[in-house]
Amino acid sequence: MVEHLIVSDQRILDGKPRVRGTRLSVEFLLELTASGASSEQILAQYPQLTPEDLSAAFRYAVHVLRGDRMWDLQISA
Repeated sequence: MVEHLIVSDQRILDGKPRVRGTRLSVEFLLELTASGASSEQILAQYPQLTPEDLSAAFRYAVHVLRGDRMWDLQISA
């Protein structure tokens, strides 16, 4: 698992889960996908993302929506 790729910091995006080292929230990436953007298009538009980052964002969303468990995100003070 690559849970360490998804983080939360109350000072950035009001604490929304996001890809580490970016201001790209999981929510935003899901919205792009729901709007019809392919993974290849997203990765081309946001070169700071890796395929692993995008996969981690989607997996985080699946786990949260499934309700099985929430990941412990690294939260900065």
